[in-house]
Amino acid sequence: MSTLIKSGRIVTADQDYTADIYIDGGKIARVGADLHVAADAVFDARGKYVIPGGIDVHTHMDMPYGAITSSDDFETGTRAAAFGGTTCIIDFATQSRGRRMREALDEWWKKGEKAAVDYGLHMIVTDLPEAHLEDMDEMVREGVTSFKFFMAYPDLLMVDDATILRAMRRTGANGALVCIHAENGGVIDLLVRKALAEGKKAPVYHALTRPASAEAEAVGRSIALAEMAGAPVYIVHVTSADALEKISEARDRGIPAFGETCPQYLLLSVEELERPDFEGAKFVFTPPLREKWHREKLWEGLKSNALQVVSTDHCPFLFKGQKEMGRENFAKIPNGGPGVEHRLQLLFHYGVNLKRISLNRWVELVSTAPAKLFGLYPRKGAIMEGSDADLVIWDPEFVHTISAGTHHMRVDYSLFEGFTVKGNAERVFSRGALVVDGPRWLGAPGRGSFVRRGTYSGAWDGKRMASPGGNMVSGNF
Repeated sequence: MSTLIKSGRIVTADQDYTADIYIDGGKIARVGADLHVAADAVFDARGKYVIPGGIDVHTHMDMPYGAITSSDDFETGTRAAAFGGTTCIIDFATQSRGRRMREALDEWWKKGEKAAVDYGLHMIVTDLPEAHLEDMDEMVREGVTSFKFFMAYPDLLMVDDATILRAMRRTGANGALVCIHAENGGVIDLLVRKALAEGKKAPVYHALTRPASAEAEAVGRSIALAEMAGAPVYIVHVTSADALEKISEARDRGIPAFGETCPQYLLLSVEELERPDFEGAKFVFTPPLREKWHREKLWEGLKSNALQVVSTDHCPFLFKGQKEMGRENFAKIPNGGPGVEHRLQLLFHYGVNLKRISLNRWVELVSTAPAKLFGLYPRKGAIMEGSDADLVIWDPEFVHTISAGTHHMRVDYSLFEGFTVKGNAERVFSRGALVVDGPRWLGAPGRGSFVRRGTYSGAWDGKRMASPGGNMVSGNF
């Protein structure tokens, strides 16, 4: 089926102009002014923005957490993502200790069969003896070109520094990118046990036992390991000015250190965890929310490019029956919150509308920079001939109040309940197919495909992202 989008204001990471877009065979076939081509469907985008579909590189769909799982699976989570203008996610396959990465990949491919939009996978590594380093090379050949390591959660996910260094040396050779959850897990474990022994069991102690200094220390340590290995490093969900300062210092010294933050850290604060009647449990995720003053520092980091990406860390658990598991012990509250649906809205309203970032920077943060860093560009994150027709017609005037009563995520609360935002996805195309048309869902489970990603391309000039070189996996573009 062919589609023509007429007279939209096309906004990319570095361009802003009015043109038509002709889509054929799921790809962008032509971009130009006043195109005269026959199409099966024509959409008038006059007065609207047309942007590349959002890419959320940090989600946890159908994620096991002890005896429960996160409440969105690949079907419900990707449908919600599409309603918010996100047309591709990168989720996390998790290697269990004692198992090979291959087993985890096969398990997550099975989960992903229900995806309604395209998805990629990172690999969370919890067990990496020297003899299994070749498993990382195998994953790269499969299009899984990033690996996440935890410096937190002792006895569950945390690995030691030697394992991280060993992995970074390997990725320095095979072109993959190491992602780090940066918190000092041993120190936090001690603080948690001390708080519980003192009878401090309310949700707010989740934050108070995970201080910003524990994040900053681990960020600094991970950057030092990357420098030793001669490899890039990507710090996930940066929450504090302390951690941001470590990344900024590294980048000023020419080290390829990258960072992401999330809407919750830009817009919420630790005060949310003090809500009465256990409502604070809704805001228990890791790393925790910080004092309000950290928020403007993070916005400054986005503006200056000290941070390159805004993701969501979407990991929803129901308040009823799941979050409530920790009523008597904050350490038993499932860590995670919902957000995949509202990322573009929140960053547009609180970033673009409030003049914190430009339109182009908005697109860069939610689509193009993630695509470049994680081997999807120019197949995704771009509006150019040959790219996937993952496109959003964005209405900058649409006013919407966020609420659990109207969102599409399968969770019984919203982190941003009552937030009124101006700007919303009006129509969303996934590889040329219209999947969201206003309030109507036209997609289907299983329509999304696993995307084999290219390797990290060194697409960095010390200040801004540059276009990547020829490191795309065969068949990626």
